[in-house]
Amino acid sequence: MPVTAVATRYANALADVVTARGSALKPQDAAAELRSFESALASRELRNALITPAVPPARKRAVVGRVADILKLSPITRNFLFVLIDHRRIAGFSDVANAFEQILDERLGFARAQVASARELTDAQRAALVAALEKASEKRLRARFAVDPSLVGGVVARIGSTVYDGSVRGQLRTLERRLSAESSS
Repeated sequence: MPVTAVATRYANALADVVTARGSALKPQDAAAELRSFESALASRELRNALITPAVPPARKRAVVGRVADILKLSPITRNFLFVLIDHRRIAGFSDVANAFEQILDERLGFARAQVASARELTDAQRAALVAALEKASEKRLRARFAVDPSLVGGVVARIGSTVYDGSVRGQLRTLERRLSAESSS
């Protein structure tokens, strides 16, 4: 089974738990806790200890338990991490966390938008841009912002397979194509 299918299976299981009526953990809190744990996994020593088959699962559970205490993770997230340890799936944790966020977005009716701008946008600019993109796409969006200086100015947004290019670089390409078409005719 491909890694993405495995990650999706585990992510779906967690999404089922946190979206169930009466769940002790809100879906957004679960996503934040997974990201918090993912940040802890940036430690090479921790990651190696959890991935290495030489370390017994009980020892890995003890380490994850301590990390969960430090990060103040909920019992649901802690138990989910234990399941990943027990099934030797912790190496694919980032894939599981990403799949979980995607599944939550789908279940809650959100589309994902990747937005690149030539410079860092203010909170007000981000909010206005998201509102305009929601109106244009007729979808509720979760936007991720990045800076891409090669755009020269403006913004490029991708929602699914649709690209909205309002960058200076995009306008220059359009102008170049138009001029080439006119000069060849």
